[in-house]
This record gives sequence, C-alpha cells and structure tokens, in this order.
Amino acid sequence: MSINLPPSSLPRVVIAGGGFAGLKLAQALDSSLFQIILIDHHNYHQFPPLIYQVASSGLEPSSIAFPFRAAFKRKKNFIFRLANVISVEPEQKQLITSVGEVPYDYLVLACGGTTNYFGNEQVAKHSLPMKTLYESMNLRNVLLQNIEKALVSDKPETREALLTVVIVGGGPSGVEIAGALAEMKRYVLPKDYPYMETDQFKIHLIDASPRLLQAMSEKSSRTAAEGLTSLGVEIHHNTMVTDYDGRVLTLGDGTKMNTRTVIWVSGIIANTVEGIQAESLGRGKRILVDGYNEVLGVPDVFALGDQCLMTADPAYPQGHPQMAQVAIQQAALLAKNLKARLTGAKQQTFRYKDLGSMATIGRNRAVAEIGKAKWGGFTAWLLWLVVHLRSILSVRNKVIVLLNWIWNYVTYDRSLRLILKRNVPVDPYQARQERLANRDTHVE
Repeated sequence: MSINLPPSSLPRVVIAGGGFAGLKLAQALDSSLFQIILIDHHNYHQFPPLIYQVASSGLEPSSIAFPFRAAFKRKKNFIFRLANVISVEPEQKQLITSVGEVPYDYLVLACGGTTNYFGNEQVAKHSLPMKTLYESMNLRNVLLQNIEKALVSDKPETREALLTVVIVGGGPSGVEIAGALAEMKRYVLPKDYPYMETDQFKIHLIDASPRLLQAMSEKSSRTAAEGLTSLGVEIHHNTMVTDYDGRVLTLGDGTKMNTRTVIWVSGIIANTVEGIQAESLGRGKRILVDGYNEVLGVPDVFALGDQCLMTADPAYPQGHPQMAQVAIQQAALLAKNLKARLTGAKQQTFRYKDLGSMATIGRNRAVAEIGKAKWGGFTAWLLWLVVHLRSILSVRNKVIVLLNWIWNYVTYDRSLRLILKRNVPVDPYQARQERLANRDTHVE
C-alpha cells in the first residue's frame, strides 16, 4: 500500500523524524526545488531541553510542543504524514511505514535516540525514562501520586520508599531534574503538604563517572555538584546501578536503596531502522555516515543527529556528541548540499562548530561554557533562560513559557501539579486487603 501523496515533478526528499534535525532540514530545504515529506509518529515537535520542567510541574506539555502542520502551513510542497517508520528498501528507493510505502529520491533518517538501559531488562521495566512528553507526564503523575500515598501510609519503611527519588545519570538531564525536584522540595512541598516533614523527601543523584557533567570542564562539574549539594541532593559518584525490581535499587557495591521512583537518564542509544545492514552501524547502533552525512554504502540515504556516527570530522574522530546543536548544524548543511547536487555545485563536508554548553542547577544557578569562558551563577542562569526561550517554536509558546517562569520565580510556586490518570473503579475487597497489607503492625 502506498501513501496517498500529491504528484510532483520535483525530486522528493523524505525526512523520517521531526526532532531537531528533521525539523531544521524541513525548514532549510528550498521547497521550490524539492517536494518535502516529513514523517513522524507524533504530530508535533517537542523541545527536549525543557522536558524535565514538565516532569517537575514547572511547565505544561503544550508549552514545549508545536504541531508540524501549523509550523509549515506557509511552506509550499511540504507534506506531513503521521506514521511509524518500519524499514528502508534502498534498492526500491522506498521507506516502509505503518501506513504504507513512501517512494523517495533522497531519504533522510533523523529518528533520534531512545533511553539506553545497557541491557538491564529489570531496570528498563521498572524505572522511569524522561525523553518524551508522554514519559515526562507519566513521571509527573508518579511523583505526585507517591507523595499522596506517603501521606496516608502507616508503615514508615513504605513512606520512606515513596518519598525517596533516585536519579541515575549525571549529565545535563540528571543535574537539571535533580535541581528542579530539590527546588520543589524547598518551596512547593511546604505549601501543599504542611503536615508532611519535607526532610523526608530524599533526592539521590547516582553517576557512574567520577564527576557530574563529564562533557564539561572540572570547574563546571564542581559548581554543579556544590549547587546541588546545597539544595539537599545526595550525590553518589563512581556508582553503578545493577538492578531495580520496582522497590529495591541495587548498586554495584551491593548497597540497596528502598525507593518507588527511579528516574533513568543515564544514556542514549540510536533508534534502529530495518534495512540498514549491521556493517553500516557503529557504536551505540548509530548509522555510519561520510562527511556529507550520507550512509556508507547506501546511495541517496542520509542520517542526521543522534542517529548517525560521523568519523570524518578531524576534530571528532570518535563521532560527535549527541546534542541538539550537532543535529541542527548537520541538517542546515545537508539542505545546502542537496541543493548543490541539483545545481552541480560543490558540496561541503561537515565540520561541527561547538557553540558552548549549559546546564541549569536551580533558581539563579547554572553553569555555562562558551569558547574559553567558563562560569556559573546568576548570569549563566539568565543566559540559559534566554537561549532556551529563543529556541522554542512559536511566539505563543515563548510567551507562555516566559510567563510561567516569571510566575514561578516571583511566587516560588509551580501551579501545574495535576495528577492525570484514568479513573478505575475500586474493588472494596481488594482495597481492604491492600490496606491491611500496608498497615504498620509494629508495636512499641
């Protein structure tokens, strides 16, 4: 079955994935020269750097998401289709999706990555990832529900487990969600739960590396660690997680932690697409590409961003970091190179320009590195706000995010603490049995 697409005499560029790379490529391509087909399993572009703020009740999901059809409503020769990417058939030059086959002249794989559990199925089953809007909403529900359950629990050990949050991964995502939850503990919980001792709410940050923010300088790592420690976050360096059954987290040294909330932000692995042979895959299942982002040995098929591994850049012989700026720069150059193919102009090889790194720790605290400048504190935090606000799609979303930030800053409050779940009828007998099982039977 073939997707119903309007006929065109223009070369067709099919983009699989609407993340930073796919979105930028669709924006940058000249629609007078190409027919552009964007395929994604969501009908919106999400802004991953702020997903942790949705999880911590700081922003609503719609503030950091924007529908593709609205984003490209003025771009001619652009078509969006909601579908899952299944496989590639290079010989037939078609992409197989959940709604049919899509013929292409040029195919661009920009399907991004997913959470890497390093083969630990138990951890994958019971921990909470934080890479998509859906996952962030689920995480928010779990966090808030566990607090509510702790309030009515008679068993001290159960209450302790419900109020213990463990974050695995010391990169920017781990640092930022830890800081957000620490601020929630300091400013929000005393208002919403005046009868709960907020000191019972524990936040642990576990990192296998010797320091946080391994990709940044030691100075930034030290600043981040000091900031989180001052907020009450317990940091565990050089620590591996070996198992988690939903109740007990086991560490590499045998230590066990009772917790009902484990947030896993420890790594990323590229999404795979059938039809790309094993010899074309490198570390982390990333697709091997040449200096023009063309898949090695597969003509007219390209890969961008987190899904690709390029070793042709002299400054990054082991491949580029899986960051938004890499994806955006690769997409911008590929748009120029595809145009050059049509006009016969010379194509350019990709060279990544590092624009800097930032991570926010909490209120008035962040670390930033731009060139040789490395600093932290209020100015770094202010720069982080400006950069992220500028990067969000649509004026409406920018205004909503800015107003939320102002409200949170002035009132020390986060007003989006809604538990959204399906209402399931309660079996009275089962509820009574669970209540008896959780009752504290310890007698002084």
